[in-house]
Amino acid sequence: MEYDLECEHVTKRFGGLTAVDDVSLTIPKGSFFSILGPSGCGKTTLMRMIAGFETPDDGSIRIRGESVVRLPPNKRNVKMVFQHLALFPMMNVGENIAYGLRCRGARKDEISRRVGDVLERVGLPDSAGKEIHQLSGGQKQRIAIARCMVLDPDVLLLDEPLGALDLKLREHMKVELKLLQQQFGTTFLYITHDQSEALVMSDRVAVMKDGRFEQIDTPQALYHAPQTAFVAGFVGDSNRWHGKVTRANGGEVILETDAGQVLTGVSGAGPMNAGDSADVYVRPESISTARADGAARGAGAEGVNVLEGRVDSLLFNGASSRILVRAVDDQLIEAAVPLTGTVAGFQPGDGVTLSWPHTHGKCFPVD
Repeated sequence: MEYDLECEHVTKRFGGLTAVDDVSLTIPKGSFFSILGPSGCGKTTLMRMIAGFETPDDGSIRIRGESVVRLPPNKRNVKMVFQHLALFPMMNVGENIAYGLRCRGARKDEISRRVGDVLERVGLPDSAGKEIHQLSGGQKQRIAIARCMVLDPDVLLLDEPLGALDLKLREHMKVELKLLQQQFGTTFLYITHDQSEALVMSDRVAVMKDGRFEQIDTPQALYHAPQTAFVAGFVGDSNRWHGKVTRANGGEVILETDAGQVLTGVSGAGPMNAGDSADVYVRPESISTARADGAARGAGAEGVNVLEGRVDSLLFNGASSRILVRAVDDQLIEAAVPLTGTVAGFQPGDGVTLSWPHTHGKCFPVD
């Protein structure tokens, strides 16, 4: 397979702090790859090393098979889009896009042709003469990308470029960015702390914590088959119960919670043993809700966990609406509200039964 970007055992230290700790990744040609993690996890430091603004203490970085560790930023065929875009306010749109070509000494006719072509491709064909202040937030995003793409980079680096946009525009731009990447066919490396951005746009995602990668996988695998407790809790929403493993049979784990509830799930991190301290994670959309029927806590049909509680509140948000149920141990459990209206008429204080298949609970040991 052809790789546009390879990082091998890359490490970066700042004094006694290891910001990036022995990370490796390979990004196939033409991919949309995201690095997802909380603030301070090391993702921006890694991107700065790829761009050439920082030098790794150990490891290698290769772009299209060639080492770039000792190359200055202006000698690497990578371009970067920042959160605040850094468009030149004293130049119009066409001049902004043409700036890099002029610095390379391109002919005027070539500059005019390439600027017109890239504006056509980002859907702003008649915008070359506009001033930057005349553009909307989404248009500025596309001009920032066009300014990079006119130089035909091997890799485009995007450092949380949607962070300054309002929610509605951010949702729209997620789709726009994905479509632009597919149209140009250029490898995009996207840095974000927003798991929705990473899941929607990416072919593969690396989840980062404390300078290391927890898991590199497809968005679907990260969501449905997390390999660590951090990934299970960070990617998407989850309910979490803590307890002790009472029995482990292959991949199936039976856990007794601190409140005496007995839950069954599947191990997400290899073999587990009786007596292990563990957490089990369950997605809100995996939980079915019905009016309380007196079922025993933790009991249910074979292969199903069942708990009872009382409605604490209803959170209406259209298709993403949730119901909050307070269980016997005073824990709030979040369940998705189906569009079928099966929980219509629930009021705070109503008794409810919650159920979910054993296989939808992922168990991880707790150190």
